[in-house]
Amino acid sequence: MVGFRVFAEGTADRLGGIQGTIQNLPDGAIVEVVAEGLRRKLEEFLEELKIGPAHALVRGVEVDWGVASGEFDSFETIY
Repeated sequence: MVGFRVFAEGTADRLGGIQGTIQNLPDGAIVEVVAEGLRRKLEEFLEELKIGPAHALVRGVEVDWGVASGEFDSFETIY
């Protein structure tokens, strides 16, 4: 997904209060996001991710809500 990781980082920063990570999985076609924050912020973030950046095609989004671990201080890309 072209520019998706940068888009997600920027969106998390713009919305504020979202911590976690984004990374490409080994096949390169799937991007994994782990995010924590207030539920309403996460729902906004999720809606933005479903749309994605201008030159990306988001084919699907799977969501697995869980208990926050508190391990993240920011939102960043794992390379």
